[in-house]
Amino acid sequence: MNTKIRFLAVPTLALGALTMASAPAIADQGSYRATLNEINGSGGSGSLSLDVHGNHAAVDLRVSGLAETFMGGPYPHVQHIHSDEEAAGECPGGIADINADGVISTTEGAPSYGGIVTTLTTSGATGPEEGLNLALAGMGGNYQIQRDIKLNAQTREALKDGRAVVVVHGLDPATLSAEAQAAPSDLDPALPLAATSPALCGKIVAEEDRDRAGRGHEHRKGHGHGRNHHDKNYQRVSWYSDNGGWHQQHEEGADYHKHGHDNKHHSHQQW
Repeated sequence: MNTKIRFLAVPTLALGALTMASAPAIADQGSYRATLNEINGSGGSGSLSLDVHGNHAAVDLRVSGLAETFMGGPYPHVQHIHSDEEAAGECPGGIADINADGVISTTEGAPSYGGIVTTLTTSGATGPEEGLNLALAGMGGNYQIQRDIKLNAQTREALKDGRAVVVVHGLDPATLSAEAQAAPSDLDPALPLAATSPALCGKIVAEEDRDRAGRGHEHRKGHGHGRNHHDKNYQRVSWYSDNGGWHQQHEEGADYHKHGHDNKHHSHQQW
């Protein structure tokens, strides 16, 4: 399984995530928090805390309830801190689903949260260039990343200005509509749409701002829409590949139905 898959390469380049303009050094300290809410009916949840001391931060990322497996192994969920001066600095809402297929794709969500400024890896480097490194991704549906990282100038500026957003990627195809289950990724047609779409998102705010907004947030939360519920008899879909291409496996009780599309031009893409 390749550890340097390029399933996020398109938005990384299109949004200039690897070539963000430099910012002045900011030697601040403080605590920042984010509540990670589900996107695309992922059914997951999570939280992020960043305790900043100068150019470093203690990271505590907790994720639960996401897709567990892919291709017979733990599902690799990549996560990033996003920001861009041209972006809204927030998580995308339903209006971001421009093609109305029921899924906010990575490309559709990018105007809301911007490009990658920091990759929240399990170990090693954390720059935008690691955004595609599955060897450093969170594995499975429930995981925690606790580590100290160095913050680059773009990330420190985004935190200070309130423009930072954290996004976790990777959906269970069974949570999507039949149309979206069958759709290829907007980033790489050799992969299913579910593999590259956002699953969790949260705006990162300073601790003091979060405390002030807490009561109002809880009031709004009580009037929001609940989690999407799916029919217990809903068809389960998994993905597998062979020399012929990527295929869907539909499970209905004891019956399995398989179909796929020719992928010979994308055989170099492996998970």
